[in-house]
Amino acid sequence: MRVLLIEPWLNGSHQAWAEGYATHSGHQVHLVAHEGAFWRWRLRGGAVTLAERAAAVVDEHGPPDVVLASSMLDVPAFLGHSRAWVGTAPVALYLHETQPARAALTGEALDDDMAYRNWSSMVAADHVFVNSAFHRDALFDALPDLLGRPPDHRHDHRLDDVRARSTLLPVGVDVAAVHAARSRPDEGAPILLWSHRWDHDKAPELFFRALRRLDHEGVDFRVALVGANARGDPREFVEAEERFGERLVHAGHLPRAEYVELLGRSSVVVSTAVHEFFGIAMVEAMAAGAVPLLPHALSYPEVVPDRFHDAVLYGAYGDMVRRLQDVLADLPAARAAVDGLACTMDRFDWAALAPAYDRVLAQVVAGEVPDDVALADRT
Repeated sequence: MRVLLIEPWLNGSHQAWAEGYATHSGHQVHLVAHEGAFWRWRLRGGAVTLAERAAAVVDEHGPPDVVLASSMLDVPAFLGHSRAWVGTAPVALYLHETQPARAALTGEALDDDMAYRNWSSMVAADHVFVNSAFHRDALFDALPDLLGRPPDHRHDHRLDDVRARSTLLPVGVDVAAVHAARSRPDEGAPILLWSHRWDHDKAPELFFRALRRLDHEGVDFRVALVGANARGDPREFVEAEERFGERLVHAGHLPRAEYVELLGRSSVVVSTAVHEFFGIAMVEAMAAGAVPLLPHALSYPEVVPDRFHDAVLYGAYGDMVRRLQDVLADLPAARAAVDGLACTMDRFDWAALAPAYDRVLAQVVAGEVPDDVALADRT
């Protein structure tokens, strides 16, 4: 089949997803994209210029059998501008993130305009894929409030239909490349890895508070702060660079090859996120062999197989600090407790998931409703 993949935000995890599927698919995947910047403008205005670019791709390669649209696309607007060359090809919408679910999780004020664009895209799509069951549940729990806001002609009657056309499809990850860096010897104190975006929804202040406590208690460690800076005032990271200067292995975004190399040297990876719909960075760190400490919340109980929950997932902040102290006090025991976890991340590798993507897109073309693609390893 010819797959027209529309990605308005070709950056970070979206870029890894789009290019990863295009590389590993058995179909002909033609990527039409914009740079990862100005996300509100991408959702508001990207449909016009992406439709123009899609016309050039269709002119060169022929009409698509299916359109795979990323969640930052206004699908009705795109179809309005492109039906002349896209034709009657069905549209599958892939939800990396959604504004209604994000606002419900973080407590941020809901941007109604952005949220309704997410919703109208779900209505317009022939099928909706969601990256985790947690995201899907959070989204459909939040939608009744959104749909109850208009004064009349509400869309509540469409909710059950949209839910019935929504299934689980995990994010593909280049796990094989990360495995190659696993267990590389590193001289010196254990490296604690922070591999999130530098933004408030990842709660970095909790991580730094824990580091200050470890430092005060004389615990031997180093720290790597990896991830793009999404904050206008990243004061916690500036303070961390000043306080942990000699302990700091790296601060800031890294090119892919250097990032993977650092993953292989990291002993522990910590998340304090309050918003996480999948968790590519955590999957990569676990695949590289780092001992993870993750909240018992969000998507993490799905991503981590049940048998590792007690060793990996923590409750409140105090529990995270205690576990971090225990891990650093006896790193061999902590590694033994998660023995085999790295290999379970293989189920997210594109070698396993690209055929699943190919299959479910073929089902959408055939007018069928695909089943959920399993996310968690329950063995």
